[in-house]
Amino acid sequence: MSRKYNVAVVGANGAVGEEILAILAEIDFPLNKLVPLASSRSAGNTVEFDGKDVVIKELTHTVFEEEDIEIALFSAGGDVSAKFAPSAVEAGAVVIDNTSHFRMDKDIPLVVPEVNPEDISLWKTKGIIANPNCSTIQMVQALKPLDEAYDLKRVDVATYQATSGAGKTAMEELVTQMQDFFAFKLDESEHKSFAHQIALNVIPQIDKFTENGYTKEEMKMVNETTKIMHKEIPLSATCVRVPTLRGHAEALTLTFDVEVDAAAVRDMLSKAPNIVILDKPQESLYPMPATCVSMNETFVGRIRSDNFDKKIIHMFVVADNLRVGAATNAVRIAQKWVEMEGEK
Repeated sequence: MSRKYNVAVVGANGAVGEEILAILAEIDFPLNKLVPLASSRSAGNTVEFDGKDVVIKELTHTVFEEEDIEIALFSAGGDVSAKFAPSAVEAGAVVIDNTSHFRMDKDIPLVVPEVNPEDISLWKTKGIIANPNCSTIQMVQALKPLDEAYDLKRVDVATYQATSGAGKTAMEELVTQMQDFFAFKLDESEHKSFAHQIALNVIPQIDKFTENGYTKEEMKMVNETTKIMHKEIPLSATCVRVPTLRGHAEALTLTFDVEVDAAAVRDMLSKAPNIVILDKPQESLYPMPATCVSMNETFVGRIRSDNFDKKIIHMFVVADNLRVGAATNAVRIAQKWVEMEGEK
C-alpha cells in the first residue's frame, strides 16, 4: 500500500488555495489528512474538498507540529510565508511556496516540474521549494524543449495578464466596474487594486517600477527564467494587465542560434509535457484565455517564422494563471517530491 501524507494548504480560502484543493481532489493525491489553514478571521469557516465541507483551522506557528504536517502548500502572500514557513519546516514539513518571497534565494530551488524537476532534490537545504511567477511558468514550459533543440539566444515577451493575478479583490473590482459601466456610472467607480480603471482598459504596469524602467513583474520573468533554466538568456518583458478574469496570454518572440522551421517547432512542442497545440489560424483556432479556464495544460498557437530572420520564431502562449501559473505547478511539485521520496 502506497504511503499517504498529511497536507496543509495555507491560504485555503484564497483564489489559488481553492484551486489547490480542487486539483488535489481531481488527481487523487495520496492524502492521509487535509488541513486547510488561514488567518484567525477565517478560522472556523469551511472550504469544499472532494464534495465535503472541511473546517479551516487558524494558521499558527504550532499548528504544523500539532497536525503532524508533512507537506505544506503556501499561498497566502509573501509576508505570511516569511513568518510561518520556517515553523512548518521546523515541524518536519516540506514547504512548497507560491509567493515571491523565497524565489531568488540561492539555497531554495525554484521549480517547474516539466523544466527542472531535478532541482526538487535540493529542497532539504532549507526545507522549501519555491513556485515561480505565473507568467514565468507557462513561458519556460514552451522555452525548455526549444532551447535544448536550437539553443535560445534571446526572448522578447509581451504579456496580457488577467485580473486574478492580483487576487480575488482585483477580480471583483473588474466585475464591479463593468456593472458600473452598464449603469452609466463608471466615472464613479473606485479602483484600489490597480493604478487605473481596469474595465475597458489595459494597464502597462504590473507591480512597481524599478530604477531600470522595468517593473518588478518584468524583472521576475528575467531572473526566474535564468534560475529555472540554469542559463542566462537575454530576456525583455513588457507585462500588461488586461480586463479578463482568468488566463494569462503571452506573445513570445524567440531568437535562436540556428535557423528554425515553424513546422518543426510545432511538432516539437506537441510532444512536450502538458503543452497543447492550438494552431489552425485559418479556422480561427488559437489559444485564448476564455478557453483555458480550469485547464491544467499550457496552450500554444500562432507559431510562425519571422518574415525577415529565419532564426526567429513567434508564438502565442496561454494558460490559466490560477492553475498552471500557481496551483497546478505547486501540486505537480508535491507529486514529484512524493515520487522522489518514495524512491529512497
